[in-house]
Amino acid sequence: MKRRKLLFSLAFSASLAITTLAGCGNQEAATDGSDGESASKTLVMATSPDYPPYEFYETAGGEGEPIGFDIDIAKYITEQLGYELEVSGMDFNGIIPALQSERADFAMAGMTPTEERKQNVDFSDIYYEAKNTIVTKKDAGFDSFAALKDKKVGVQLGATQQEAAQTAAKEVGGFKIEPRNKISELIQEVKAGRIDAAVVEDTVAKGYVQNNPDLELSTVENAEAAGSAIAFPKGSELTPEFNRVLEEMKTNGEMDKLIQKWFEEYYEKSGQE
Repeated sequence: MKRRKLLFSLAFSASLAITTLAGCGNQEAATDGSDGESASKTLVMATSPDYPPYEFYETAGGEGEPIGFDIDIAKYITEQLGYELEVSGMDFNGIIPALQSERADFAMAGMTPTEERKQNVDFSDIYYEAKNTIVTKKDAGFDSFAALKDKKVGVQLGATQQEAAQTAAKEVGGFKIEPRNKISELIQEVKAGRIDAAVVEDTVAKGYVQNNPDLELSTVENAEAAGSAIAFPKGSELTPEFNRVLEEMKTNGEMDKLIQKWFEEYYEKSGQE
């Protein structure tokens, strides 16, 4: 009887030791990715791939993997932290619900950390700042929010530009706001004359205007500081990790390289002056 107890005790101890070692090995593979035979943890990034040069498909049919400024930043950060990256495309207004339901680990979509959004998700530090523009048919003369009084103005549903347009509409006495899911839809609506103008971030608007010579843009002052940040589910442990790498990217010049690649060289290749 004593022998059985001893054998059981030894077997249990050996099993416990193996389990402990296996657990340590999995943890190392998930965090530093140094074990070539073990897959590191995959992080899911939610994005809206209709927002060049932040995130978009190279082909008109939306085939392949999205590319862009945000995608390159995400790849750099996840590689530095030892994670694999999976990009999940969706409409912009579905991004925060995806984070809240934990269908995504983080989100990048040129997203501004507004106070309203901060109630539902956490944000990283700002990694890029931009301005808003009014996109119209050429020579339309709508170069300010005041000029849009009583007009139809398109915005991307759930985007910061929707909030900016709503605020401006109250200040100038009113214009009708027409939300759409995608920036490309807004551009087509302007070209077809179904809306008079669209409020779009400048870096995105430049590309569309370059590819559509019948359009023009006018920069408008932001009522509040505007910029892009990475969104996370509330309480995510990834937030400080990502902030650390973002700071490194700003210090070591990596962020400047990507800004030049996507906001200078990108437009030069498209013929943007």
